[in-house]
Amino acid sequence: MSQSQPYQQMIFVNLPVNDLDASKKFFTELGYAINPQFSDENAASVVISDTIFAMLLTKPFYATFTKKEIADATRTSEVMIALSAESREKVDELVEKAVAAGGTASDKVQDMPDFMYGRAFDDLDGHTWEVVWMNPAAIEG
Repeated sequence: MSQSQPYQQMIFVNLPVNDLDASKKFFTELGYAINPQFSDENAASVVISDTIFAMLLTKPFYATFTKKEIADATRTSEVMIALSAESREKVDELVEKAVAAGGTASDKVQDMPDFMYGRAFDDLDGHTWEVVWMNPAAIEG
């Protein structure tokens, strides 16, 4: 990074998964890449954007980072991961890809035509991903 560019903060969302290979397949079917440099038999780095990564960790490996009980995301909710989309159509496209890859779509749709549009899906392990488009005109005010 050159000195003229400001620092861009990154996010690494760490998620415990039951089947690492199945989860890698799920996310690649959504169009994301796996970074092999940060992946092995215990973890996979899913590249969502230049600054957003989902770290899929086997549950035994995830457990080495915490003393807390690992939540069963199919029964409890601790976090909802929200991703922006460039259009209403891209929201639908990503949710439809997730369902085709084995995820479950939420039947709740947030549709405020002048402001935002959003849908959600659960991945193979029950982690909730919200996909949201926000009207640029409404944001600019």
